[in-house]
Amino acid sequence: MKRILVIFSHPALQSSRANRQLLQAIDGLEGVTLHDLYQQYPDMYIDVKREQALLAAHDLIVFQHPFYWYSCPAIMKEWMDLVLEYGYAYGPESQALAGKQWLSAITTGGAPESYCSAGYNQRPLLDFLLPFRQTAQLCGMDWLPPFVLHSFHKLQDPQALHRCGQDYRQLIEALRDERLTPTQLGASPYLRDLLEVLS
Repeated sequence: MKRILVIFSHPALQSSRANRQLLQAIDGLEGVTLHDLYQQYPDMYIDVKREQALLAAHDLIVFQHPFYWYSCPAIMKEWMDLVLEYGYAYGPESQALAGKQWLSAITTGGAPESYCSAGYNQRPLLDFLLPFRQTAQLCGMDWLPPFVLHSFHKLQDPQALHRCGQDYRQLIEALRDERLTPTQLGASPYLRDLLEVLS
C-alpha cells in the first residue's frame, strides 16, 4: 500500500465548495496524510527540514490546489522554491525524491472546451501544467495524469459536487492500492479518464 501525502493550498478555503468537498472525500483514508500549507504556515515561514521529512515518509505526493493564474497559490510556489532545493531534490547524486510519484489535483473555473487552441485560454490545460511536470522530472519523480475538476462554480447541485468528491476518493484509493497499472496511467491524459477502468 502506497503512503500518500496531500500537500494542499488554498488561501480562502472557507469560500471554496469544490476543494472542501475534495478534502472531505479523502479525509480519514488509511495511508493518506492531509497537509494544509496555509493552516500549517500562516506566517509563510516554511520549515524545510520538516517538509523534507514528510516527503521521505510518503510514496505518492499530491499537490492539490485551485488553478490560480495558470499556476498554484503563492505558498505552494514558496514551498517548491524552498523545499525542492538543489542538493536535495535535484543535482548530482540527489536522489531523495527519485521514484516517488507526483499527482497534480486542481480545480479550475474554466470549462474543458476553454482549454484548446480555439478556446478562451488558447492552449490545452496540459500545456499550462508543463512547469509542474518538468519539476517532477527534474526531481526524478514519476508524473501521473492530473486530476482536474472543471467548471466547479457551475456545480450548484450538492449531489453533483459530492460525486466529484467520490471520484477523487476512488482514484486516490486506487493509486494507494496500486490498482492502476503504469500502462493505464501512461495512456491517459487525465486521471478521471480511468474511472471506467475501476468500475
